[in-house]
Amino acid sequence: MSNSILVFLEQREGTILPASLQLFTLAQQLATEQGGQVCALVVGARIGELASACAALGPQRLLVADAPPFRYYSPRAYTQAICDALARVDANTLLLATTALGRDVGPRVAARLGGALATDCTSVSSHDGSLRIQRPSYCGKCIAELELPADGLRVLSVRPNTFAAPEPDAAPAAEIEPLAVDIDAIGSRATTLEVVKSDSTHKDVSEADIIVSGGRSVGSEEDFSILYDLAEVLDGAVGASRAAVDAGQQPRDRQIGLTGKVVSPRLYIACGIDGAIQHLAGMRGSRVIVAINTKADAPIFSAATYGCVVDLFELVPLLTAECKRLLAADR
Repeated sequence: MSNSILVFLEQREGTILPASLQLFTLAQQLATEQGGQVCALVVGARIGELASACAALGPQRLLVADAPPFRYYSPRAYTQAICDALARVDANTLLLATTALGRDVGPRVAARLGGALATDCTSVSSHDGSLRIQRPSYCGKCIAELELPADGLRVLSVRPNTFAAPEPDAAPAAEIEPLAVDIDAIGSRATTLEVVKSDSTHKDVSEADIIVSGGRSVGSEEDFSILYDLAEVLDGAVGASRAAVDAGQQPRDRQIGLTGKVVSPRLYIACGIDGAIQHLAGMRGSRVIVAINTKADAPIFSAATYGCVVDLFELVPLLTAECKRLLAADR
């Protein structure tokens, strides 16, 4: 088994997720530290144009599994494709983004091949061939440090926004290598007939760089409109605490926390959120946290980069207006 790294490029409707593109930065770092090639795998149906775009992203080898059964995510089919790709490039490290798909298929690959698994990684470095990993633990209260040995396969899922996406590479595009996967031999027990999209026009909080989040004290679904106004100006997403979701103020897919979605945006603005430990566990990885709350002793302030003890209905409209003014001046 060589020191090559395989990056799994997750795509949706012909677009590679930003969290997957960020993996190339880590892959290049590991390739420099331990030697080996940076390889990539993209899976889907009728993805010829996407494959050509992926070849220019910087991998030295690009494997493409393009077949109708890969149109929708199938645990067995995707697991087989990744295992076949690892064997083809003889890689000892697999990198995936910590998404719903990555959380599902990563452990399957590790179990199938007997590899070591580290999930939701926020720091990765190579030391004498082994990998030293940091990941949040105990609801984000502490950081666990792991070491994965040099021998055998290492499967890592990396938290989005842990690494910045690399700058465009002027190197020649990688040659596309078709990966034939024996779908019939997999014996899939279920077939996805259709995927129904959400009718929401708003960004998914798990993929947003900026999140404006509200707690139950926002008051109502109508009152959340001021948070949507700010998020729209900042090209961000709106999130909510569990209390706000349970109160019917926001849909379940906007819930952030241990029982919702774990996020790590560049900027997290918490409006009227006291900061229960379960919520802090879901957003503590944010680079900058701004807390807006009338309670000076609210736990959210212990995690905040900046704290504002003020009524959110006074401050948020002012922030929205000022952001509009500054953005207009930059144009």
